[in-house]
Amino acid sequence: MEKEKEVKIRIRDLHKSFGKKCVLDGVNLDLYKGESLVVIGGSGTGKSVLIKCIQGLLIPDSGSIEIDDIEIVNENPDVIDRMHSKMGMLFQGGALFDSLTVWENVAFDLIQNRGFNKKEAKIVAIKVLRQVGLTEDIADLYPSELSGGMQKRVGLARAVITRPEIIFFDEPTTGLDPIMADVINDLIIESAKDLGATTLTITHDMASARKIADKIAMLYQGKIIWYGTVKDLDKTTNPYVRQFINGSSKGPIKVEK
Repeated sequence: MEKEKEVKIRIRDLHKSFGKKCVLDGVNLDLYKGESLVVIGGSGTGKSVLIKCIQGLLIPDSGSIEIDDIEIVNENPDVIDRMHSKMGMLFQGGALFDSLTVWENVAFDLIQNRGFNKKEAKIVAIKVLRQVGLTEDIADLYPSELSGGMQKRVGLARAVITRPEIIFFDEPTTGLDPIMADVINDLIIESAKDLGATTLTITHDMASARKIADKIAMLYQGKIIWYGTVKDLDKTTNPYVRQFINGSSKGPIKVEK
């Protein structure tokens, strides 16, 4: 008998509105330990809001989010901080600090939150930079001196340096050419596999989604309207999913003018 998979993050009936705009309208979702879940959906459908709620950066209006069976909605800051220590994040655009060198960006959490001195932190940062295909000679450069692809790798190094149990990827291939995007996809897969991490990626890039996902979910009008494997994606008759993955202007999804 196949061993039942362990749920790492459990989301039930999650609601979040901003004024009169309902962004999340009863989201239900399970992220299993060690799996890669990709959430697809158009701009403004609530993908980033979903991640921020899981991270505790936004407080849902109602609903439940459990991480390792611990409820985090409306929990005290100590519980949220403990959960943050399990997480890493690759931001859209990299979100590197312009005033810090590459190695200081990568080692930021080690120095600020984990008691490393600068000498120790730099050694670890250079080691992780090598793991994402960057050489030691860029460690003392500044982000503005790097290409977009190199900045993404630095962002990935920063996301994994603390060996997190959960990693979030926000549009990880945006702004990259197809070859560099595929390089980043490979690094995401390798990094997650090395850590045994549970990953949640939000993206518009269907090539990326197909490559890195174990499971794919589509968010539309605040709800998860489809969930399945990459193979299921190719066979689905769901008109919303078909329109999105084919990039068609014709279908039930209407573009707001």
